[in-house]
Amino acid sequence: MPAKLLICAMFLATTALPVAAQARLSPQEARMTSVVAAEQERSIALLERLVNVNSGSMNLKGVEEVGRMMRAELEAVGFKVRWVPMAAAGRAGHIVATHQGSGRGKRLLLIAHLDTVFEPHSPFQTFVRKGDKAEGPGVADDKGGMVVMLSALRAMRAAGTLDAADIEIVLTGDEEETGTPVEIARADLVAAGKRADIALDFEGLVRDGGRDMGSIARRSSYSWTLTATGKSGHSSLIFNDEYGDGAINELARIITAFRKELPEPNLTFNVGLIAGGAEASVDAGGARVAATGKTNIIPAIAIAKGDFRTLSDDQTARVRQKMEAIVSAHVSRTHARIVFEEGYPSMAPTAGNRAILASLNGVNRDLGLPEMPELDPLKRGAGDISFVARDVDGLAGLGPFSTGDHAPGETVDLPSMVTQARRAAILMTRLSRQPR
Repeated sequence: MPAKLLICAMFLATTALPVAAQARLSPQEARMTSVVAAEQERSIALLERLVNVNSGSMNLKGVEEVGRMMRAELEAVGFKVRWVPMAAAGRAGHIVATHQGSGRGKRLLLIAHLDTVFEPHSPFQTFVRKGDKAEGPGVADDKGGMVVMLSALRAMRAAGTLDAADIEIVLTGDEEETGTPVEIARADLVAAGKRADIALDFEGLVRDGGRDMGSIARRSSYSWTLTATGKSGHSSLIFNDEYGDGAINELARIITAFRKELPEPNLTFNVGLIAGGAEASVDAGGARVAATGKTNIIPAIAIAKGDFRTLSDDQTARVRQKMEAIVSAHVSRTHARIVFEEGYPSMAPTAGNRAILASLNGVNRDLGLPEMPELDPLKRGAGDISFVARDVDGLAGLGPFSTGDHAPGETVDLPSMVTQARRAAILMTRLSRQPR
């Protein structure tokens, strides 16, 4: 048997539905499951083409090219598509696509992203298929997610369930490195969230202990810069009333207090960069620090950069207040200040989010698949769906399962694309039929 036919046969064997599951699906739903499986090779070919176009967040031309490719795919299934330039935020832009349905059912917002973490200088640039796996830059995060979304929409169109569905899609071009100011960079996504009844995020599926998990929450991600200053002088004079503790000791006091006083459930915080001495500075990109000094000089400045992650807006506010209070209690002859930067808000777990997961588990039962428990939010990073979480209930993780994301060797599980597209197609069909 030729290799291509053998691979196709393997996919059919691994994606066939049990007879009992087929009986629980409506004729249209059964049709969607068949279409997803039949078009898997088409989906993989599209994934290869997308992956082989570098779209690192700062490669603006590459992001635009992937946007053009996605535009063509979405227009082919009946969406009205527009490109939203983001020069004002220092990024390429976003795809916003709309499908006008009956106007009676739930309005769905689908979220994914065009960019990857792999810029043109990365040595990891090419799609490589290895049986039921494939590796490449962004093959899962999030080009695999976009392909799953398209696969589900194509199946809905083939079965006739897309016709009545009101759907808006936002594919951001800077999820991995958000443009600034964030008010501009995320304005279109936030506006779409206000129009929607349900948001579905097509970033990757998480498995825990071998089980597919449902993501009803995502934690925030905020960066901070802490600067401590002190009176410089000869090291023999440190700790006396005139010269005090010096900047590095003050920075150490603050970080130690963070470690002792901040911990609470669902919070993590990290110090990622640190420097101090007679002089210290951070580069414009915030990724490099430099310092000069001597062992016999009381340091005049110390700088640390880090992040913190929370599960709710209330927790974010509380943690910031604690950090500011610790920083303000500076010791003799020193001063310190902390600056918080723009970041990703949290997607708190809500009853509405749980209701969407319950609907997905209804789909799982009818497909003959195990129920998906709630994922511990500590096991998932921040994402774009959090920008709409204050306005609309949502569910994350509808993309494929993968390993090694954000690093050379990122690998997608190809059969999971079929499973996820089937889940998404049936879930979107059912949700879009619920009255507003």
